[in-house]
Amino acid sequence: MARISGVNLPPEKHIEIALTHVYGIGRALSNEILKQVNIKPSEKTKDLDNSELKKIQDIINDKYKVEGDARRVKMLSIKRLKDIGSWRGDRHKKGLPVRGQTTRINSRTVRGNTRRTAGSGRKGAPAPK
Repeated sequence: MARISGVNLPPEKHIEIALTHVYGIGRALSNEILKQVNIKPSEKTKDLDNSELKKIQDIINDKYKVEGDARRVKMLSIKRLKDIGSWRGDRHKKGLPVRGQTTRINSRTVRGNTRRTAGSGRKGAPAPK
């Protein structure tokens, strides 16, 4: 089984897609890495030999931050926003959408107000007088 940066890559998927299982690598970066190693993106992960996997691993280690390093950079960026008291940092603290989305009727999942049926989670109707 292929293992890159501590992640087991699925053997039945194309290597282009399998590399995206590593945190910090998307489709574009995956294609860029494969182009540097001269591997077809349509090859299955199980068909690669150890030397090709080693080349991919070396390129990822030398040039990119993935997995723990990428997560750490992201967490530190959010912590910096919180510490300086920016608007975005306050939104992160409160657990609200950060990028300007409206919260009146949308963003239920971010706010923790997930409704299972149409009426659940809604305020009750006012009592008749």
